[in-house]
Amino acid sequence: MPLPRTRGTALRHRLAELRGPDVPAKALDARALAALAANPGCRRRAILDGAGVNKAALASALGSPSVFGQSQFAFTRGNAFEAKVKADGGAELLRLAHERLDRTAEPPGHARVPELTATGPEGRTARTALALREATEARGEWTLLDHPMLALDVAGSPAFLEPDAVVVHPDGSWTVVEIKSFPMLDGAADPAKVGAAARQSAVYVLALEQIAARLGSDGAPAPRVRHRVLLVCPKDFSNLPTASAVDVRKQRAVTARQLARLTRIEDIADTLPDGTCFSPELPAADLTTAVESVSATYAPECLSACELAFHCRARSRASGAVTSLGRSVRAELGDLTTVEDVLSAARGESGDPADPAVAALRRAARLRGEALGREPGALGRPEAVAACR
Repeated sequence: MPLPRTRGTALRHRLAELRGPDVPAKALDARALAALAANPGCRRRAILDGAGVNKAALASALGSPSVFGQSQFAFTRGNAFEAKVKADGGAELLRLAHERLDRTAEPPGHARVPELTATGPEGRTARTALALREATEARGEWTLLDHPMLALDVAGSPAFLEPDAVVVHPDGSWTVVEIKSFPMLDGAADPAKVGAAARQSAVYVLALEQIAARLGSDGAPAPRVRHRVLLVCPKDFSNLPTASAVDVRKQRAVTARQLARLTRIEDIADTLPDGTCFSPELPAADLTTAVESVSATYAPECLSACELAFHCRARSRASGAVTSLGRSVRAELGDLTTVEDVLSAARGESGDPADPAVAALRRAARLRGEALGREPGALGRPEAVAACR
């Protein structure tokens, strides 16, 4: 007699059905989690990422291929730079950690670099937790964990994350290390790229905090996870590493709050019709129906963070949704959710005049008409609608 299926087992089986038969799961990484946290209202991305669906393959099958991702040249360059930083047992990396984060500690002479190899992500996660415990208890030594595996609960499903490195200081505290191939010129890097690295590192900090909490649950004090991460980049136009300490407390707080707001994956899965499947092998029509069965919250920011952005943008524009104009515009328009509703309110054909958004739109339409010398009805012309979109 087979054993009864537990809730966790049932969810994994359901997510496997959504991916499609024999389709391997695509693991969530910190970059995807940071993007997911930035748009917590998008149920479509939540269920696709939770089920491990390859969104790039899905976008191609839908006829809206994505250009999102890192080039092969950048990927190769990044790997070569990371290997240089970690050479000789991570001597240069630990020197930078001591210089930028912990000058009062003893300089790193010989550091421990534990072996983290294990079978499967669950095994690697357990091995990482054990290595962190041993390194924390071995006070007075520097320890470098090269590509540890961390687990973070996301909307009821574990996400396995692999930071570039984690340093355990002689006092037992932990620091996330993020290695990037973009340069630091005169000690400063591109603010947009640093911000993206900080958001990604904040996800790792959250995962480490969960491990620290478990290690402290047996009565011993929980290890301290530092909120200043070490960002290592090439110096100027050379291939020599330099580093900067980046405070990620703000990004950590925002990411934690946004992840907590995510609808639980099993709740979304329960609302889908029976037989729903997101396998790229399905006919385009069936795949489109499956994708459209889950609501999306598109915004222009998705173009730099999600492989399905082109598909969702086309659908948003076709429906006239004001979200295609940006979140700030959507927030100011209140109950007006489509471009046609906005134009109708501006023309005075609909809407409550006491609504501040409607009043502002009508005043703007009047001023526009006066400036262009046109009658108010010109706002409804096709060229005006196209300009709003």
